[in-house]
Amino acid sequence: MGALARLLRSDLHLPDSLSQSISLYLLLAIGLKGGAAIAADTSGFGMALVATLILGFSIPFWTYAICRRCGKLENPEAASIAAHYGSTSAVTFLACLAYLDRNGIPYEGYMPAILAIMEVPAILVGMLLLMLARSPERSHQGIWQALHHVAVGKSILLLLGGIAIGALASSDGMDSIKPLFVDPFTGILCLFLLDLGRLTADRMHDLRQNLLFLVPFGIIAPLVHGSLAVALGTLVGLSVGGATTLGIIAGSASYIAAPAAMRVACPQGNHGISLAASLGITFPFNLALGIPLLHALAEAIARG
Repeated sequence: MGALARLLRSDLHLPDSLSQSISLYLLLAIGLKGGAAIAADTSGFGMALVATLILGFSIPFWTYAICRRCGKLENPEAASIAAHYGSTSAVTFLACLAYLDRNGIPYEGYMPAILAIMEVPAILVGMLLLMLARSPERSHQGIWQALHHVAVGKSILLLLGGIAIGALASSDGMDSIKPLFVDPFTGILCLFLLDLGRLTADRMHDLRQNLLFLVPFGIIAPLVHGSLAVALGTLVGLSVGGATTLGIIAGSASYIAAPAAMRVACPQGNHGISLAASLGITFPFNLALGIPLLHALAEAIARG
């Protein structure tokens, strides 16, 4: 509805302050839930962490190579897309959990921690790839600024902070905040998706450049990355729901942490292309088809 409102040039939109507040709320709520789940059960977390790091460090490298060779993109744009598609989308993750909950499919409770961890390796690799076309002095300055931005950025800080609080809190403590951080969660997520639909429609014009490459890439990449993650997740012992979630974590593309970090590391790069692809193509594709397709793949692998 948000995308349709923007295309119809309606004045429907959430105030910027409210939109930012909702994003902060969702990130903290995800972290709290994940921390509580880790406190309850950490079995299998170590192997899932290994799988996450393998995916987080490897996906950006081949994404960069494809963008350079097939997409004919310059170094800054290719490195930016590599960081975006190696990183992850918290909202797509939330939609995946909602899908699993609605269908009664269990999954490992520590998956929000996996989400937070997945943000970091891809951004580091993206910044490393930027160094290939920059002088060492300028590279190091931009890299350290971007690393600091990632470390203290709201996404990572709220996710990791929420995980720590949820893990340390007692069951009574978590019950006391349930009316604020658990019960209204889905409704607030719907408001966020409404605003995100409008933002997605705003970004579509950036796809005109390299359209023939970005559209198929924005659909094929999440399927390939997600399928690899589902297979790897099943291999390390995740449940069908856990493997599906890991698949959508790897198959989604960042539009919060990665864009902010890459702008700091390389201000002159055209990061609008990366954001348009991740938000305008991959995000709606995953919501509509990616999640059920990866779930079907996880079930097929588990059966067989």
